[in-house]
Amino acid sequence: MPYRRFVGQALDTFRAPGLSRDPELPGSWLTLRGVWANILYLWRTSLPFRTIALAVALSSVTVLSVGLVMSNSIAKDLFTTQVTQVLSESERAATQAQQIFNSGVETDVVALTLLREQAMDQASAATPNAEGYAFVRSSNAGSSAVLQDIATEAVDVELITPELRQAVAAGGSRQQYQSVQLTLADGRTAPGIIVGTQLEVPSAGVYDLYFVYSLEEAQRTLDFVQRTLLLAMLVLVFIIAVIVGLVMRSVVQPIRVAAQVSRKLAGGHLEERIPENGEDDIATLARSFNDMADSLHEQINRLATLSQVQQRFVSDVSHELRTPLTTIRLAGGMLYDRRDEFDPTAARSVELLHDQVQRFDLLLSDLLEISRYDAGAVELLRSPNNLAAVAEDVIESLTQISLDHGTRLVLRAPGGFGDSEFDARRVNRVIRNLIGNAIEHGEAKPIVISVDSNETAVAISVRDYGVGMTEDQAARVFDRFWRADPSRKRTMGGTGLGLAISMEDAVLHEGQIDVWSTPGKGTNFRLTLPRTVGIPIEFSPLPLEPEDAGADTYELEPGDDEAFAVFTDEDVDTQPIILPDLVADTGDETVAGEPVVSTESMPIIELAEDASADEAEPASSSAEPAGEPEISATESDAADRESGGAQ
Repeated sequence: MPYRRFVGQALDTFRAPGLSRDPELPGSWLTLRGVWANILYLWRTSLPFRTIALAVALSSVTVLSVGLVMSNSIAKDLFTTQVTQVLSESERAATQAQQIFNSGVETDVVALTLLREQAMDQASAATPNAEGYAFVRSSNAGSSAVLQDIATEAVDVELITPELRQAVAAGGSRQQYQSVQLTLADGRTAPGIIVGTQLEVPSAGVYDLYFVYSLEEAQRTLDFVQRTLLLAMLVLVFIIAVIVGLVMRSVVQPIRVAAQVSRKLAGGHLEERIPENGEDDIATLARSFNDMADSLHEQINRLATLSQVQQRFVSDVSHELRTPLTTIRLAGGMLYDRRDEFDPTAARSVELLHDQVQRFDLLLSDLLEISRYDAGAVELLRSPNNLAAVAEDVIESLTQISLDHGTRLVLRAPGGFGDSEFDARRVNRVIRNLIGNAIEHGEAKPIVISVDSNETAVAISVRDYGVGMTEDQAARVFDRFWRADPSRKRTMGGTGLGLAISMEDAVLHEGQIDVWSTPGKGTNFRLTLPRTVGIPIEFSPLPLEPEDAGADTYELEPGDDEAFAVFTDEDVDTQPIILPDLVADTGDETVAGEPVVSTESMPIIELAEDASADEAEPASSSAEPAGEPEISATESDAADRESGGAQ
């Protein structure tokens, strides 16, 4: 079995719900950096691993603290016991040696030497646990007779520190001891104790007697106890980790099952349920989850049915309304073309009828488009297109409307990486909606349309300096039938579906529309599309928050490409047409060589939303062709029946 697969199966307990049983770990367990990366990965993704790690860490700290306390207590007890035993033994030996010195009456050095040997032999016999002894003259001997200092072979006189000698000299008959480190014959070191006391030698004064004891056996006992404690602590921590792992597995396993079932439910498998076993809290959770899933299933089915009925109703009504609307458009178009023959009141009524029929047509087109999106019946017709060229076409078609609103359109297209793949008709509609909204709410201030691209995306932004929106309004601006200010007068339709359809078009292209807005400082809509199908967008080439955020208006810069020249405040459709170098027939009089001034107004070209190819309708004629006969009532009825049958 491969190494990484073996590790993956060994760590299966630590997997978070949703992870595969054999995921690719971020690092190798054979390197320090890889181990650290794997630990961080498991800590971040696995609840059992975090729980076991915390349990092991806390139990290790607890067991280590208890072990240290126990080890220190045992070491202290062993040392105290050894010191008590050593002091008792050395005191008995010093007492016997002092008795021998007190029994002697010799005064010469030779006799005192023999007496000392007898006393040391007796002391050695009384201290079987001692490594040896040292008999040295005290610093306050106070006698002229001097005995030679002696020490056994195992005792190094240098181990007797000046501090110990001063303590023995100041202590009198009381014993003094000091811990030292002994060097054994084989070169090893071991802890030891030197016990010193004063002896009174007749005719020779005061001498110090030191016994040296080794604590090697006590140290071995302490080392054995400490090793046993350490092993017991490791076993205890391991047992705690195993117990916590088993408990976490029994607790997490139902949670993992619940997570898997919830993911399946989220994926549309509404029939999935959690197995219910027992009567404990996990079983209660499973029953509650299943009850919730049943309720959601029922509600989703009911809402889905209701949504289908609603979509079918909207689609059917929209299609059924097409037939009478076509007839109304034909009749209204005829009346609109002959409005000059009516009295002013009737002519105005005909104009209002013409405008409202067009708004009705736009509303039906939007409803049909929304119904297609809801039904999932929308298909893209992608082809290589240039976003800047599409923007220029839209600006050109909206020039008349922008002139009517006193708005200046500025196109900024610094260039980029050429064509990109998108549905030109739908993107044209999106841009038209964005610029139309900017004209509507731009307060007659300039509107800046920027186009740019990078390696993965193309983008266009529409920036106005109008009324702007609050954060709550900007969050709902793409909702269907929602308007920021319902009381605001609309001059370009206002069905409330334009931005909703635009967002659907952008998402269909795997793109996005974002909005930035500040009340009183304007709004900036940004459309970002991928340059190539299948390659995700890394980032938008245009910033969402404009560089001049907070400015009241836009100041033209050198090189800006204006969509049209400077205009007057008068509406274009009311400007006289001057035809130079023509001869005008004024009825009875003819003026040669003078320009003819016609005061007849040019009709405004109405802009309608692009209809889908499968629902294209005949455009209403703006003028009746010369020589075409009038349509009688009978012919009109026949045309209505034919148009109805076509619908």
